[in-house]
Amino acid sequence: MSNVLSDDRPVTGRVDAEGRLILADPPLAALNERAGGSAGGALSVPQIAALARLARRLGITVSRAAIAADGDHDVDLWVRAEPAGEEVALSITGWTQRPALVEPADRPAARERDFQRASADWTWETDDTLRITALSAGAAAAIGRASAELIGKQLTRLFRFREDEKGGLPLLAALAEHSRFEGQLTELRGGRTGRYWLSGVPLIDGMGRVAGFGGAAVAADDSQTAPEPSGEERSASGNAFGARLDSALRTPLADIVDNAERLRERAEGPLRSDYADYAADIASAGRHLLSLIDDLVDLQAIERPDFRPTAEAVDLADVARRAAGLLTVRAADREVRIDGPGDADALPATGDFTRCLQILVNLIGNAVRYSPAGGEVWIRTEQEGDLAIVIVADQGKGIAEADQERIFEKFERVDPTEPGGTGLGLYIARRLARAMGGDLAVDSAPGQGARFTFTLPLTKAG
Repeated sequence: MSNVLSDDRPVTGRVDAEGRLILADPPLAALNERAGGSAGGALSVPQIAALARLARRLGITVSRAAIAADGDHDVDLWVRAEPAGEEVALSITGWTQRPALVEPADRPAARERDFQRASADWTWETDDTLRITALSAGAAAAIGRASAELIGKQLTRLFRFREDEKGGLPLLAALAEHSRFEGQLTELRGGRTGRYWLSGVPLIDGMGRVAGFGGAAVAADDSQTAPEPSGEERSASGNAFGARLDSALRTPLADIVDNAERLRERAEGPLRSDYADYAADIASAGRHLLSLIDDLVDLQAIERPDFRPTAEAVDLADVARRAAGLLTVRAADREVRIDGPGDADALPATGDFTRCLQILVNLIGNAVRYSPAGGEVWIRTEQEGDLAIVIVADQGKGIAEADQERIFEKFERVDPTEPGGTGLGLYIARRLARAMGGDLAVDSAPGQGARFTFTLPLTKAG
């Protein structure tokens, strides 16, 4: 019979840069002592110590299930390790004692077992921002890099995600709805060839929160074809400039960013703090250039005379909720709240789902960037005549009337002196909106925030 700590509060602790358990609630301190540790000494529970080291090395929060031996029993834990300067803060929930070698049916790993099947080529886990926290050995051979080098990288940096036959992305829907997904067709990035079907389930921590995703990758054989590309994709893929950008710039830039991040994280050993700062600047500049490449490839596609977005039924309120969900972590990091459409809101329109999502991610991302700490981004949907309308408003410093048309031009930004952005996002967003029969406009005044209005043709019932 299993025992669960009667107090629902997390068991907390703190590990210093040398791996010593310098603070611990009584249950953790007692477990550490039974594992051979002592007060103020090295953290001696291997499973917890390994997660603390991983969180410190990557500089990100790692949240994962663990099993620790405790005498004649095992203890099921959900460990959250969060970097705090040179130290790592531990928060442990789901503390359940059971006889050794007996796996409880409600353990997260058991709920995932259908994805950890023998037919999988390799398995993976991420945190709630899709940073990879675990990969099985088969991943290294498939991707062509050591698994340890891939830990901490975004899953989207390894794969290009292909739309299904309905034009949707199963992984995107799962992120928005915190649900399981199957049948996400992907292609390896970085010059590697190979296509995989990804499946996954949300990982739930001991407090009932979604802590990430875990799942499997199965190679797609030659008979499993990707969905037919849209006209825009065919145009982009056939464009020599876009192809040269992808092959000549994207891969080396990605390597520069990865290596700079490894230096910043001191993965290879101690490094002077000013050098770590230089590495962070290099990584930031590399990510900016990668973003610019993405925008330039998009620019080549939308300016072709044969560019035609898909015209399909979309729910703009649902797209706005999904876009807001993708930016929740970024907003939280900046202490900005996103107030989006309610779950019951719906706004039927005609447009291209992927391009609508791209536009709203750009608008909401800009609103988060320019909002002050403690501010709010406000998203609402409306109908006016034969138009479906999404409004994205922020509490930033606003845009002068003289600049309100300029920011929709190529390589123009609200404030060119501020870091970040390529000056193409709003230009591309407006071109896309107009190509779908809608528009994108702004209403603002200095000191009063900005209010962007995205419109599409309304789909009328019946």
